[in-house]
Amino acid sequence: MACDSDIHIYDDRFPIANANATLPRDATVEDYRKIQSRLGTTRTVIVQPANYGTDNRVTLDAISKLGADKTRGIAVISPDVSEEELLALHRGGIRGVRFSLFEPENAVTRPDMIEPVARRIRELGWHVQLQMRSDLIVQNAEMLKRLPCPVVFDHMARLPQTESGRDAYAVVREMLGKGHTWVKISAAYLNTKVGPPNYEDATKMARSYIDAAPERVVWGSDWPHPTEKVRKPDDAKLLDLLASWAPDVATQHRILVDNPAVLYGF
Repeated sequence: MACDSDIHIYDDRFPIANANATLPRDATVEDYRKIQSRLGTTRTVIVQPANYGTDNRVTLDAISKLGADKTRGIAVISPDVSEEELLALHRGGIRGVRFSLFEPENAVTRPDMIEPVARRIRELGWHVQLQMRSDLIVQNAEMLKRLPCPVVFDHMARLPQTESGRDAYAVVREMLGKGHTWVKISAAYLNTKVGPPNYEDATKMARSYIDAAPERVVWGSDWPHPTEKVRKPDDAKLLDLLASWAPDVATQHRILVDNPAVLYGF
């Protein structure tokens, strides 16, 4: 029942909706099944890619193919989404909404959409998943703290080793300490200056989140690693990092099995 809590599906059968996206064009369910077999995970969370904007059909299709009993999705929506569409997304396995704002100029969403969307999804039991630049986290800290639904910071909050990154880390840790916030310990390659194979600086960050709230941390592979244009990381080695981030088996089980079951409703 181990869960890979962050993957993306790209399928040429579905039209590109975001002309600014420069991400992969083809990484299908069939491709991911090979990765899943290698890792040994059985549950999956599919995060809507930037390519498709608010057209979530590619993610809903992938949930259905991988099995609705063991797959969940994170959608991209706008504040004016209809109640009918929200309910259809919920029936299709969606359990959260993504705001990918690390490159705001290429995003289909904006920071001012986060709170209105959070109010819309609260009754469904969904959460907001954030990937934001550190300066945006700091600028929007008070808004993020008052959101009426759980908040999940993607990719360890993807914080640079700068003053802005330290300020944003303080915001994330404060929110994490209040019991309403989660962190995905994923994409070590986005949180390092040291690099592979051990990503020592990312390891320090991951451990700090696990030490602070082991009951609200989940792991994800970030397959097919859309930010990595030249050399793709080895997914099995990325999973192996968890053994150094959380050395005891009980904590590994919590991160891979128990926590995703709570957050995603497995």
